[in-house]
Amino acid sequence: MLRFPVAILAGGLATRLRPLTETIPKAMIPINGEPFVAHQLRLLRRQGCAKAVICAGRFAEAIRDFAGDGSAFGLRIAYSYDGERLLGTAGALRRALPSIDADACFVLYGDSYLPCDFAPVECAFLAQGKPALMTVFRNEGAWDSSNVEFQDGVIRHYSKTDRTLQMRYIDYGLGILSRAVIESIPDGQPSDLAPVYERLVESGEMGAFEVRERFYEAGSFQGVAELSEFLRQTNG
Repeated sequence: MLRFPVAILAGGLATRLRPLTETIPKAMIPINGEPFVAHQLRLLRRQGCAKAVICAGRFAEAIRDFAGDGSAFGLRIAYSYDGERLLGTAGALRRALPSIDADACFVLYGDSYLPCDFAPVECAFLAQGKPALMTVFRNEGAWDSSNVEFQDGVIRHYSKTDRTLQMRYIDYGLGILSRAVIESIPDGQPSDLAPVYERLVESGEMGAFEVRERFYEAGSFQGVAELSEFLRQTNG
């Protein structure tokens, strides 16, 4: 069983999936006959997750009506809501802090389906002793734009805007942040996690763990098609 809960950042507008997301949130996009969030929650349970905190924005009630308290998926679910204005990935995580009853938590994007093993990631975070950890994947620009310089087990540079030729890796979409890092995010203000990650990398406070399995996502129509086929092949 994982020691830390998983915060799922599910408050985005999902503009790449319009017109579907004009009436439902991205988490409820149907994949192989079920909402995406059902596949994601079952994956978390298989990974040994005991508790998930869903950070929801627009159409949040649809997610809560479907997933409930999580008992149908074998875990506990708490909810945190952006409110009238979207808070962004960092702002939403900061708002969810009261529901994160641990000294750290996994951070997972609401459209990510990550078939890597979560337990070694948690072990690496504890062993490295840094306040944050990013999983990285040798992407070589294949699945999305690479944004990480990673060498000898260390993240040398990370940026979603300042691309370099040395960026052969990508932020896999699964991180762990200590409670202190989350507390440092301004409360109630819209903000993104990317600048937080950049500062942690620059200050040497970001640990790293390399995963070998490619990531899947439900944030685009192509991603939905690829994930659907993967799930059909693996019965996920």
